[in-house]
Amino acid sequence: MRKVELSYSFGAAVSEVPRIRNPLMDLLEAVRSAGSITGAAEALGMSYRHVWGELKRWEAELGRDLIVWCKGQRAQLTPFADRLLWAERLAQARLAPQLESMHAELERALAIAFDDHAQVQTLFASHDDALSLLRGHAAATSRLHLDIQFCGSVDAISALNEGRCTVAGFHARGRAPAGSPTQKAYQPLLTPGEHKLIGFAERTQGLMVRAGNPLRLDSLGALVAREARFVNRPLGAGTRLLLDDLLLESGIPAAAITGYRNEQPSHSAVAQAIASGEADAGMGIEAAARRHGLDFVPLASEHYYLVCLRSALDERPTQLLRQVLQDESWRAMLSAIPGYKPWRSGEVLSLKQCLPWWNLPPKRATRAA
Repeated sequence: MRKVELSYSFGAAVSEVPRIRNPLMDLLEAVRSAGSITGAAEALGMSYRHVWGELKRWEAELGRDLIVWCKGQRAQLTPFADRLLWAERLAQARLAPQLESMHAELERALAIAFDDHAQVQTLFASHDDALSLLRGHAAATSRLHLDIQFCGSVDAISALNEGRCTVAGFHARGRAPAGSPTQKAYQPLLTPGEHKLIGFAERTQGLMVRAGNPLRLDSLGALVAREARFVNRPLGAGTRLLLDDLLLESGIPAAAITGYRNEQPSHSAVAQAIASGEADAGMGIEAAARRHGLDFVPLASEHYYLVCLRSALDERPTQLLRQVLQDESWRAMLSAIPGYKPWRSGEVLSLKQCLPWWNLPPKRATRAA
């Protein structure tokens, strides 16, 4: 079994989605995308000779062929190299929440070391592309460092109530009906007057499907009719709650969905599982689908909220966070993410106004099945 060594580096800019980079995987990705060693070298900013030499070196080290070397034809990955690349990308996608949390913790620690006046905000939140982007923007413009720990929406709010974070992030449809899985999960965790919502974004969720949508999947009913292989999110994830809401409203039992209990920890991991052929469809955000070359079928619009205790509104990090969210430069960045748009960003909102089922008796706290 090959051993793995982890490392990190300093830089003025990093990729939007943190990854542990490996030069071999970058080479293979470039060759597959460009279809030639020359094109791969240009994409990576390297010489043809260096790329060719590195590929040969890796072949010797691994004892396996990586490239189908046919003069006059497009360069292709061998079946082994293709499997290696897909396996590594799937592992990266599955580890994305942990990698982003580790990345945030390192940046927070280093920010304090370099800047005596840095402000830190600890945030547990449902996995979200916009929050990853916000972290870098807030640090660059306001010296506010968001220590983000990604987890399910239910776990994020629980962490807030237990004092493990100052702000939590979750998402829900404003029109989720009474008795829905969303109401049953969130209502016992949030108390009007004690908890305050901060507007963040409106985003679209739907079915991520293979490029070209070969199974013509346009609804949850189509998943059942065509016996599509589905990949789900874990218990406690806001996307899992949304799916269960939609299934309940459509009269579709969860057991009718092939792969309902096949779980992946993030939007990116779901998308990668579909792109690699392990599944035909999964619920997620449009940005993740586009990033992995998938098609997207919108099903629902929802609001992503940040929530804190009332007492935290007067704290300096929360004030800075609200200022960043209301800034026009941030709104422009948010609008550029596929499937996202600003929605009352940075405004303090009422639970009862945003989530109308607050006037109903609370349901017993349960997670989505």
